[in-house]
Amino acid sequence: MEDKDLLIKYVSVDLVQAEVFVLRNINLEVHKGEFIYLIGKVGSGKSSLLKSFYAEIPIHAGERAQIFDYDLRKIKRRQVPHLRRKLGIIYQDFQLLIDRTIHDNLLFVLRATGWKKKHEMEARIAEVLKQVGMASKGYKMPHQLSGGEQQRIVIARALLNSPDIILADEPTGHLDPETGNEIVQLLHSIKNSGTTVIMSTHNLKWTEDYPGRILHFGDEHMWEKCENDDKCYN
Repeated sequence: MEDKDLLIKYVSVDLVQAEVFVLRNINLEVHKGEFIYLIGKVGSGKSSLLKSFYAEIPIHAGERAQIFDYDLRKIKRRQVPHLRRKLGIIYQDFQLLIDRTIHDNLLFVLRATGWKKKHEMEARIAEVLKQVGMASKGYKMPHQLSGGEQQRIVIARALLNSPDIILADEPTGHLDPETGNEIVQLLHSIKNSGTTVIMSTHNLKWTEDYPGRILHFGDEHMWEKCENDDKCYN
């Protein structure tokens, strides 16, 4: 890419699932260090856009669909794991392995993504747990943690491979307002360290308390608000 801070560029991209258009004519640029909210009703395409970034949903059509140095229109299956290692994905439903400790959940991810040296893995686990305020929780099982604590662990897991972009799909959806606020605050602190964060949410309050760029979804389209409050489709 010409601009070293440009991480994602979509030009006239269409997304289709089960032969039904989800989003049409997406035009988007995402740069290093941005915090971006995806706002819209359930089924409006927010999750589909996130999934397209890590090649779970293919690009149906488009002039350009690029993330890092990968052309998502032509990406090969063998390239997908390498792409996903540059992304940190935060799921609403946690997806922690319930049969092992938090430490071993994180160790599993490191081993699966090619880490070999035990001391390096242990140091990285300690580092990310400290970063999310869970340094003393590594020995616990997932069911011993509150929902907010589990989400912090999911964020720690997403940070393990020092991703360039964090994708957070409704990360506060199952949390009470106070705990949700703590999670959004944590994600903003990650953004302030230079990592781009793209977060889908129904809660407009977060956009007021923790300002960022806002992308709106509806009627198979995505847009930003212009200065005159009209829709701008880029």
